Amino acid sequence: MMDVAVIEDPAAAEVSLDPVRARLLAELAEPASATALAAKVGLPRQKVNYHLRALERHGLVELAEERRRGNVTERVMRATAASYVISPVALAAVQPDPARSPDRLSARWLLAVAARLVRDVGDLVTGAARAGKRVATFALDGEVRFASAADRAAFAEELAASVTALVAKYHDESAAGGRAHRVVVAVHPSTGKER
Repeated sequence: MMDVAVIEDPAAAEVSLDPVRARLLAELAEPASATALAAKVGLPRQKVNYHLRALERHGLVELAEERRRGNVTERVMRATAASYVISPVALAAVQPDPARSPDRLSARWLLAVAARLVRDVGDLVTGAARAGKRVATFALDGEVRFASAADRAAFAEELAASVTALVAKYHDESAAGGRAHRVVVAVHPSTGKER
């Protein structure tokens, strides 16, 4: 089972967003049969089977094993990943594009940049999984409490200058065999919610 799977297909995204199917995906972190799932989620086994078939058609669950129980073969299913991320690619023509409104101070621009990050890293993760390789990435996550709006503005200005200087120091347009990397740095108010 993968840690995180990226959903790029619009139909798979739709299937995964159904509340019953999302609950089944969560329950299938541990393999289970339709009968066991039905007891956990309080639905008839036939309805659970219907939802499992839809999830299986879109590669969100897979067969873990088959067990013979009397005259019946019981299918034990498991989720293909512990968690899922829906790529903006699933939205095709309406996916956010940072080029549409390049205002560095806009929350909507930040969302578009974050969507591009999810799309790009999703592509990398999917390709690396197919090739049986890992993707070299780096992320930094933290929280800072500003005393005032002026401090926040000064921090943003200093951060921008520092990152610009660091990029200028290491960027080599003519490096033979070099590979371009995207740098995304964001500062936004904390929601106070841990998810």
